[in-house]
Amino acid sequence: MDNNIQSIKNRFGIIGNSPALNYALQVAAQVSNTDLTVLINGESGVGKEAFSNVIHSLSARKHNPFIAVNCGAIPEGTIDSELFGHEKGSFTGAVDSRKGYFETVNGGTIFLDEIGEMPLGTQARLLRVLETGEFIRVGSSKVQKTDVRVVAATNRDLLEHTQQGKFREDLYYRLNTVPIRVPALRDRKEDIILLFRKFCVDFAERYKTPAIQLDEEARNILINYTWRGNVRELKNMAEQISVLAQDKLVNAQELRRFLPDIPEPSRLPMIAAPQGKSNGDFASERDILYKLFFDMKKDVTELKKMFFDILQNPAMAHSGNFQDSHVLHSFHPQPEVTSTAVPVPTAISSPQPIILQQDNNKIDHHEEVEETLSIADKEKELIVKALKKHKGKRKDAALDLGISERTLYRKLKEYNINE
Repeated sequence: MDNNIQSIKNRFGIIGNSPALNYALQVAAQVSNTDLTVLINGESGVGKEAFSNVIHSLSARKHNPFIAVNCGAIPEGTIDSELFGHEKGSFTGAVDSRKGYFETVNGGTIFLDEIGEMPLGTQARLLRVLETGEFIRVGSSKVQKTDVRVVAATNRDLLEHTQQGKFREDLYYRLNTVPIRVPALRDRKEDIILLFRKFCVDFAERYKTPAIQLDEEARNILINYTWRGNVRELKNMAEQISVLAQDKLVNAQELRRFLPDIPEPSRLPMIAAPQGKSNGDFASERDILYKLFFDMKKDVTELKKMFFDILQNPAMAHSGNFQDSHVLHSFHPQPEVTSTAVPVPTAISSPQPIILQQDNNKIDHHEEVEETLSIADKEKELIVKALKKHKGKRKDAALDLGISERTLYRKLKEYNINE
């Protein structure tokens, strides 16, 4: 079977050794000698038409006509006439009778590309051909017979389209007798360099120029590129480079000129997500900041508590009884406190001292006031500070706050702030 697949590749100019590609070719070869309907699935540019040629050329119909029809390229008003023919005078402009593709290709194979673009009315006509081999010309009542094998292809999810009412479900299952999946180029990375080299050699012969070569970094970029246009995009890019490249040994910087979607390597730091989570678990940067603020507030509260405990009993600083004793190594409390105003250690930034109640150099009681985290309260506080700073001048206060004077007026009413 491997030799057979290789001979098919050589015969039809198919390049690649990926397992998915080999399997698709194997299925095409096996089904070619039957009259089963085949549905080829794959993204745009992967080479679906090449598979239809393989199926026809290896079948018993190989000496009979083969025609490829792009259903998306034919206007909805004329596609019935194109496929099934029409009678003279059946519509405006029908000056003569005309045979359709199903009549002219009788005994051969018709390849219906982009079958998902076919109108629903035409789908009903096609279903009748597949089930009974019968069709009727547009404007006629005479039933005609045809013996045509249908190979269809699509880059859409036809099953999803059936659920949305855009494609007939009965036609989908009739077409999908034998499905063949042609892999996208990004799913056959091992074939990218082979294809690129083949295209570059062909273009070098056409334009009488030396063949393009890639350095190691450029090859890695080529392999890891997304290739939304698949083989078609790779071929077009190889032609551009063959014509426009200044140096025939192309490096990564030169290659990026032809692949504009590739960003330059970023050296900016990234926020690391907690273990077991991805960065997508955060709804926004605001969520990250809120989490940091709450964690910081919790840590500051714990540090304050430990600090007051040390002031009450300095011996505890060396006893190792603290759960987070490693944090205390940065504190150096004095054994005696001579002032009632004890500044916060440098590890905790605060503009105000913490007032302690003291009796005989011993702290009997301390009171901790929780700082509010309400956005509304903070906003009100900033507005009051801005008004005081600018001596009640609303325009200057609004400018300092970064809001309009009208917004400031509304906030004054909302928070009941008396100037």
